[in-house]
Amino acid sequence: MNEASVAPTGHPLAGVVLMCVGVAALSVNDAIAKSLTESYSPLQILFLRNVTALPFTILIALFMGGGRALRSYRPAAHLVRGVLWVAATFLFFSSFRYLGLAEATALIFVAPVFITVLSALFLKDEIGWRRWLAVLFGFLGVLIVMRPGGASFQPAALLPVATALVYAVLMLSARWVDPRESVWTLLVYLTGAGALLGGLVVPLVWVPVDPGDLWLFLAIALFGTAGMTMMTQAFRMAPAVIVAPLDYTGLLWATLLGWLIWRETPDSMTWLGAAIIIASGVFTIFRARRAGH
Repeated sequence: MNEASVAPTGHPLAGVVLMCVGVAALSVNDAIAKSLTESYSPLQILFLRNVTALPFTILIALFMGGGRALRSYRPAAHLVRGVLWVAATFLFFSSFRYLGLAEATALIFVAPVFITVLSALFLKDEIGWRRWLAVLFGFLGVLIVMRPGGASFQPAALLPVATALVYAVLMLSARWVDPRESVWTLLVYLTGAGALLGGLVVPLVWVPVDPGDLWLFLAIALFGTAGMTMMTQAFRMAPAVIVAPLDYTGLLWATLLGWLIWRETPDSMTWLGAAIIIASGVFTIFRARRAGH
């Protein structure tokens, strides 16, 4: 999560714990979203999640950063990033209708590979041959999980890959934000923009909410906000090179939750492809940090 690249405060163990718990919370968030896609459009889920989460996000930002956390010097940048955030979340939630939770999660982990490619092509960052090799391995892992041309190939597998691409653009777009703004400002405006943009389109797909599902919408907002907050704080307490690779523990949680709720079991090829994607991502993170990106 590049947006939280601030100087760590020297509490690496606390950062590790926060990162692991935050990833687990976001995994629960994804599992709830997957269960809700059986009855609601991903756009409606996204809208209700952001609207419900916004007051909590504002309170957290005020507590952590004071009143200045609500001030933006470049509102237009946050609006553009909000569009990217809505697009990425919509694509990811849409994939839940067709893919297992672990499979979708494994494919989205190709995001660091896309970040490397995009930063080289459009930001002119210098990428050494080792990182380009990691890029190739990352895409190899994607092909192994997706198995295009095979009997088990699903076009829906392109959705989490597209999610990873849009998410990579979102991460790189953090460079457009005024450096005077804190990570808490980014969190508030991202949630607010998601609620605003979602509200513009949700009337097209709105269906009445079953009263029995209200607690699920509240839970997705709480787990999503808590996860993002803890992961953000983790980057503030420990070096990114330590906590960033822990994001991949999300695959373990996705696998566990997928099995417990839907009895999903990833096959051996999915595990192989996921292992290659994760290895590529971890290597990319280490090389990027050494290069100062």
